[in-house]
Amino acid sequence: MSEPQATRPPPLRSLSGIKPTGMPHWGNYFGMIQPALRLAEEGTGLYFIADYHALTTVRDAQRLRDDSYGIAATLLACGLDPKSTTLWRQSDVPEVQELTWILSCVTGFGLIERAHAFKDARANGRDVGFGLVAYPVLMAADILMFDSDVVPVGKDQVQHLEFARDMAGYFNVQFLGSSCHDSEGAWDGRGLKFPKPVVQKAGAVVPGLDGRKMSKSYDNHIPMFASKKDLKKRVMAIVTDSLALEEPKDPVGCTVYELYQLFASEAQVAEMAAKLRAGGYGYGHAKLDLLAAAEDTFGVLRSRYDAWMADRDALEAVLQEGALRARSIAAPVMARVREAVGLPARPMGG
Repeated sequence: MSEPQATRPPPLRSLSGIKPTGMPHWGNYFGMIQPALRLAEEGTGLYFIADYHALTTVRDAQRLRDDSYGIAATLLACGLDPKSTTLWRQSDVPEVQELTWILSCVTGFGLIERAHAFKDARANGRDVGFGLVAYPVLMAADILMFDSDVVPVGKDQVQHLEFARDMAGYFNVQFLGSSCHDSEGAWDGRGLKFPKPVVQKAGAVVPGLDGRKMSKSYDNHIPMFASKKDLKKRVMAIVTDSLALEEPKDPVGCTVYELYQLFASEAQVAEMAAKLRAGGYGYGHAKLDLLAAAEDTFGVLRSRYDAWMADRDALEAVLQEGALRARSIAAPVMARVREAVGLPARPMGG
């Protein structure tokens, strides 16, 4: 009698989202895109373009459309395979908005007040629109809607996962009488599933031109697919100290050196460090070496990106196919939720 075959656990389902507010930059690539694509190789990858989230700041309809296509083209250029992974626009899956409302009904305002973006806006005296208030709930719905197992995040984004798990817990306890998870985190198949964060290493926090975290809001970012002219302009604008060419320089804390480490081999990194410490090698030289290394990485990807952006029909076809797949995953989740709260069942297209 043959021995029974061991049952393999289902592949992990990872979920990643990116907001379409301009061309992705180096920080997006190393902090989110690259790790998310690697994680998808180990399981099932889900990727969405967060166009609803972009509406908190974007007021240009054509820009939103163009930037959404740009995000799709970027992911495809970087290696996302639309046959084995799922890519869609957030706004093409209406179930997410339905779940957002239901989660908002079980979430206390005290939790929302702890959200980093909300606290930052209040602390700086900015107007707080309701979209910013509801932002964490919509983000939680994105995460919980697809029974995600893991979500890759930077250290500064762990709160989003914590909030999503909190809201799932509120929902499960209030409507199903328990967390629906045991002490080891195993899920019983009811209600909403708790996802786990996959926290990227500290090195994934990419410094910008001024040494702070690279961010469009700081205008210190370097776009992935900027023209060679614009790319050089941005790289040469990286802030350094005023040490003269011939003086020795400490690579530790040098933004140019930190960025170079993202692109170069260990031997190349060691060589730049030695040149900086020896003197006679200026920051201008280091920036040109960084520029060359970045072009080696993004040059080929830029060509793929341009090809995708030149064929919007092909991009739209990928997004529509992805939306159909995403909705097929969302449908049973939404059916569980509607049953738990007492809403009538309905077909996916309803």
